[in-house]
Amino acid sequence: MRIANIECTNALLAKFRTILQNYPAEKIISKEAKEQILQAIAFEEKTTGFVDYITISSSLLFSMNYATSYAEMSKQTMYNCIRKNDYDPADDYLKGIDVVKQDYRELFDRWKHIPGVVFLVDPPYLSTDVSTYTNYWRLSNYLDVLQVLKNTSYFYFTSNKSSIIELTDWIEKNLKADNPFKGATKKEMFARLSKNAGYTDIMLYKRV
Repeated sequence: MRIANIECTNALLAKFRTILQNYPAEKIISKEAKEQILQAIAFEEKTTGFVDYITISSSLLFSMNYATSYAEMSKQTMYNCIRKNDYDPADDYLKGIDVVKQDYRELFDRWKHIPGVVFLVDPPYLSTDVSTYTNYWRLSNYLDVLQVLKNTSYFYFTSNKSSIIELTDWIEKNLKADNPFKGATKKEMFARLSKNAGYTDIMLYKRV
């Protein structure tokens, strides 16, 4: 849905740029400007039936804060973090890909015995904000996802704000249990949120 509405999202961001053209970057905007932005969002939602709140959050809210509805957005303090360029069209982004909406456990059971399959595992990060997900994630959910990594080839994504790697290391050391990340290669990339803040994205991958 978000990919299909990139053109609408770009049009909405263009309106935001006009409203905030005289505001300094990265600073809180006035109540008047916020009201104009909310009016633009409400109009977009009424006329098209969809607003990509997660995407526009990155242009209006403080780093790593997200809204998923008009009600949530209206309660937030807004900043002028407007993206300077439009998002590129994604007409062929999913070309040749079969999109399946299914519980990951059912999907895993379907493909786990197929030779050559590589699983891309990107769950909500442990100890981080998961408010943009419709289902509540408990610790047991994070641990259940690790079942996908047993005896499979995978790419697994997390960050240094999550404690999942430390948790699995502790379990291996103290409880003598298998560590699903044992033998995996780890790659890290620093992501800067602001001048004084950032975090490290982590990718672990393994081929069996």
